[in-house]
Amino acid sequence: MNDELVRLLLQAHLASTLFMTGLIWFVQIVHYPLFAETGRAEFAGYELRHSRLTTWVVGPAMIVEAVTAALILLQPPPGVSVSLLVSGFVLLVIIWLSTALVQVPCHHALTRGFDAAVHRRLVRSNWVRTIGWSLRALIVLSMV
Repeated sequence: MNDELVRLLLQAHLASTLFMTGLIWFVQIVHYPLFAETGRAEFAGYELRHSRLTTWVVGPAMIVEAVTAALILLQPPPGVSVSLLVSGFVLLVIIWLSTALVQVPCHHALTRGFDAAVHRRLVRSNWVRTIGWSLRALIVLSMV
């Protein structure tokens, strides 16, 4: 891979990771906790719209991050520790698994209406992604 392509790949990876890190902190501290303040009668429709619209925001960034992480892992840039790349990739796998196995099912359950126990699980379990993306941000910043 030529130097220009490596630079663009790292920049795309950095941008997507930092975007997701900032977004997940907003979600964790502001957005998810405010679910409990939404009117119960309107909550199911709110949650359905939230899930649909959020996909348009997070989907592209998560895909760019995953693709660039895989490409960087397959073709490590000069001077970047392979153990650092593997650590970042493992964190990304944990984030995706948490999303698919915990957060998405919680959101799906909430489309039937507000449930305090499911909401608590969503907020508490989202710390896995919040910490994961924060650690990834540090890793990716150290790579560039």
